[in-house]
Amino acid sequence: MYFLRYLCSTNLKRNKMKALKSIAAALAVVSLFAFTTNKNETTYKVDAQKSNIEWTGKKIGGEHKGTIKVSGGNVVTNGKAPVSGTFTIDMKSIANTDLTDADYNAKLVGHLKSDDFFGVDKYPTAQFVATKITPAGNGVANVTGNLTIKGTTNAITFPVNYSVNGNTLTAVAKGVAVDRAKYNVKYGSKSFFESIGDKAIEDNFILDITLVAQK
Repeated sequence: MYFLRYLCSTNLKRNKMKALKSIAAALAVVSLFAFTTNKNETTYKVDAQKSNIEWTGKKIGGEHKGTIKVSGGNVVTNGKAPVSGTFTIDMKSIANTDLTDADYNAKLVGHLKSDDFFGVDKYPTAQFVATKITPAGNGVANVTGNLTIKGTTNAITFPVNYSVNGNTLTAVAKGVAVDRAKYNVKYGSKSFFESIGDKAIEDNFILDITLVAQK
């Protein structure tokens, strides 16, 4: 009986040692894989002074244009192409560029900042966080991510042209359509007021985004 207990005890110790060695080997592989996949990643910090967004809003019989500032963010590359990124928008920086009458310009900007539109006092920032970036070749990538406006988040997809010159990465997205109705921006929207007629303002507004980031 003693001999049998001895054999069982010895086998148990051997099995434990084998299990520990297997776990150690697995951890080593995981660590090596993580190191291999991350060693080429480079982070670029968005330069708020050089980055900008231009917006266009359309209504029946006309349109308005303007700008809004990017306040920060970053883009991560794998050494060749972007793999992740995020940027924050300063909603209080909304400006109009097509109205030359100062009073009319101020009224429009004030209305856009009000609760009728973007409620910037309560929601001073908007944010985009990329969830998937797929290279399409020739400096183009298809970007999918979550855009948060007025505390509401929706997924959006758009193409981006990117380039790296020295320590500077530039990413440009033209004609990005955002459906304001999905973010509870109701004023003048047929999605909420079907009988509004020729006073309607289109739900989609268009963004031209330029991000300049430094390594």
